[in-house]
Amino acid sequence: MHKAASQEALTSLHDLSATDLIAGYKAKQFSPSDVLEDVIAHVAAWEPHIKALYLYDPEGARKTAKASSDRWQNGEPLGALDGVPVTIKDNIATKDQPVPLGAASVALVPAPQDAPPAARLREAGAIIFSKTTMPDYGMLSSGLSSFHPLTRNPWDLTKNPGGSSAGAAAAGAAGYGPLHLGTDIGGSVRLPACWCGLVALKPSLGRVPIDPPYVGRVAGPMTRTVDDAALMMSVLSRPDRRDGMSLPPSDLHWKGLEKSPRKLRIGLMLDLGVGQALEKPVREIAVKAAKAFESAGAVVTEVDGIVTREMLDGLDNFWRARMWSDLVALPPAERGKVLPYIHQWAEGGASLSGIDVIRGFNVTMAMRAAAAYLFCYIDYLISPVSPVVNFEAELASPINDPDRPFEHICYTVPWNMSENPALSINGGYDAQGFPIGVQIIGRRFDDVGVLAMAKTFEGLRGPQKPWPAPPKK
Repeated sequence: MHKAASQEALTSLHDLSATDLIAGYKAKQFSPSDVLEDVIAHVAAWEPHIKALYLYDPEGARKTAKASSDRWQNGEPLGALDGVPVTIKDNIATKDQPVPLGAASVALVPAPQDAPPAARLREAGAIIFSKTTMPDYGMLSSGLSSFHPLTRNPWDLTKNPGGSSAGAAAAGAAGYGPLHLGTDIGGSVRLPACWCGLVALKPSLGRVPIDPPYVGRVAGPMTRTVDDAALMMSVLSRPDRRDGMSLPPSDLHWKGLEKSPRKLRIGLMLDLGVGQALEKPVREIAVKAAKAFESAGAVVTEVDGIVTREMLDGLDNFWRARMWSDLVALPPAERGKVLPYIHQWAEGGASLSGIDVIRGFNVTMAMRAAAAYLFCYIDYLISPVSPVVNFEAELASPINDPDRPFEHICYTVPWNMSENPALSINGGYDAQGFPIGVQIIGRRFDDVGVLAMAKTFEGLRGPQKPWPAPPKK
C-alpha cells in the first residue's frame, strides 16, 4: 500500500488518466483547476518545440475549470468527463471559432455551433482548452500544413507525428491532459497514434455522430490508455440527429472491457503485396502481438491482405477528383495558398474522366466486400498500422511523392471503407526506443470487442517506456 501511494504521488496531474482524474475529483484529492494549471505549465514547457495547438485558450479554460471545481465541491458533477482536459482537432467545429481545416486557403469564418463530438464533450463537462493542428484538408499523414506551424513528434523532434490528427497525437504523447479527439478517413487517428505511442480507435462508421458526414469519415478518441478511450466513447457515441449516417442509439457497455482471447480466431495480416514494404521492426512487433494472443489461448492464422493495386489506385483517383472539385471552386489566389504537395496531388484529378472517378469510388465497395468475406472466418485481425517505423518531420508523407500518396495507408484505409472498428495501440519499440503501433480490427459494430481485445493486450505486451519529457532549456 505504501509503495503504491508513493508511486502515485510521483505522477504529475497532467499525466493522470481520465479515469484517475475522475476518481481523484470524487475523493477531493485535487480539483479540475489544479489539474488544468498543471497542464498549462506542461504545455508551456512543450509547445515551443512541438507546435501541437491551435486556438489555445488557457484563460477561458480556467473559467470552465473553476465552474467544474465548484460542481465537484458540491458533489454535483455535470457528466462523465466533468473537469477532464480535452483537445479537439481543428476540423471539428466548435461554436464561434473558425475551422481552417489546416489550410491557408480556407476563409476563417466562426462556426455557428459545436459539431456533434464537440457538443457531447462539452455536455459531459470536459474542459476544451484548445484545438489541435492538422495538414491541409486532412489529406496528409503528416504534421505539415500551409496554415499551422510544423508539428513535431515528442518522441523525437526530428520525426513526424503523422496525421491528419497531427496535433492531437503530439499533444497526447507530450501529456497535454488525457483525452484528445481526432478524425479518420484513411488512418488519420491510427497512424499518428502508432507513431506517437497512443491508443486510438477508429469506430464503426456512424458510431460517433459527426457533421459533415462522409464515406469512411469518423471521429475517434486518442488517449494513452484503453480505459480512457472507452470512457471517451461512452460520451462521443451518444446520438445526434444532424448525422444522417449515424447508427441507432444503443446501450453498449463501454466499461465492460473483459474478453478472454481463449479459442478466438485471430488473423495475422503482414505482407500485403502492395504499398510500402513492411520494415523489419514493425513486422516483429506485429508478430509478437499475435504470439501474445496465441499464448493466451487464441487460434492465430496468417491471412492475406485485402487491398490490391487496383483498389489503391482507384481510391487515389476518387480522392484526387474529390479534392480538385473543392480546390477548383476557389479563386486562383486562394488556391495558390494550398500546400504545394496537396495542390499537385489534387490537380491530377482534373484530367480524370467520369468513368475513372466512378471506378475509383467503386473500389470502396470492393474493399467492403473483401473485409466482410475475411471476417466470415476470423473474429479479430492483428496487423501493423504503418509499414514504416517513422519518417522525417518536414515531409508530407513517408515517401513524399504526390504521385504515390497512399503507399503507407494500405493497413488502415480498408477499414474506413468497410466500416469496421479498428484500433491502434503501442506494441513495442525499435532499437532507438521509438514506439511502434499494432492494429486490432473487429467486425462491423464490434467497437466494444475491439476495445476489450486492446485492454487484454495492455496486460500482455509487457512494460512500456516512460513518456517523453520536454527538452531541457
